[in-house]
Amino acid sequence: MKTYKDLINQCLQDVAELYPWDLVERLTQESPPILLDVREPYEFERFHIANSINVPRGILEPACEYGYEDTCPTLVAARDKEIIVICRSGQRSVLAAYTMQLMGYQQVKSLKTGIRGWNDYEQPMQDNLGHLVDVDATDEFLNIPVPTELLGPR
Repeated sequence: MKTYKDLINQCLQDVAELYPWDLVERLTQESPPILLDVREPYEFERFHIANSINVPRGILEPACEYGYEDTCPTLVAARDKEIIVICRSGQRSVLAAYTMQLMGYQQVKSLKTGIRGWNDYEQPMQDNLGHLVDVDATDEFLNIPVPTELLGPR
């Protein structure tokens, strides 16, 4: 039996990652990458990197294909474009990037440390209305501890 971390580590053998400071640099280039945020809508609405597309990981596969209610035309047409997948901590994004590679995406990478690392690097984020979100406010949301009953037996 594999654990969640086992799956991530297995996928990391095939998925490239980049750090937040590398993404900052990539975003200044003439052809910036597509930013794909795979967090849940309630997470994305609170704060995200500007110009990100939100496709929750749970609907990623149909979003990458035509003919589905969840189709995201921007993604369908981007199999040869650079895509940076973003999540909260850099784990869901690894799994999503791996899946996208299986679906024929050639330049997909995961943001190592996720939105949490982006925030720690004090890069700007915005809410669903386009307003800048305070770094401390996002930090508070990102650092909510896991409830004791969810930590499992000790």
